[in-house]
Amino acid sequence: MKEIIDKISSYNLFNYLFPGILYVIFLREITNFDLVQENNFLGAVLYYFIGLVISRFGSLIIGKILQSKRLKFIKFADYKDYITACDKDNKIELFSEVNNMYRTLISLFCTLLLSVLYELIADWLNISEKTSYIMLIVALIIVFVFSYRKQTGFVVKRVDSRKKEK
Repeated sequence: MKEIIDKISSYNLFNYLFPGILYVIFLREITNFDLVQENNFLGAVLYYFIGLVISRFGSLIIGKILQSKRLKFIKFADYKDYITACDKDNKIELFSEVNNMYRTLISLFCTLLLSVLYELIADWLNISEKTSYIMLIVALIIVFVFSYRKQTGFVVKRVDSRKKEK
């Protein structure tokens, strides 16, 4: 167990495990859903996964909304410029990690709100537990398909950026 904990980076801790734990704690307090695990290992795995989903939601939805042409709330640097700048200034990656943590926290509170709304709608429409699980699985498939697509784009951009350096 200690080896696993030693391998968890600060990024994984603050962008996956921490939000996952907070989500489960808040969810238990504000809804009838209780995802708290008695087994610490199973809990850590579940909380990490929940945090991963929250982070992906933030990356795919929150990030897109905040950088939309309509809102213009944030503006990202060109990915090639980001890579070049990181090679020259290692603090940029730290700032990016903190930046992602803030986005994940925004996503945490949005997913909590969505969970509360879902509970109300599910009660009102009398949606069965089995139907809720099916809807959750479909939503997770969608989130990870788009996450895979986005990550593949980063890999391609990184490879293209390195090819142009030669």
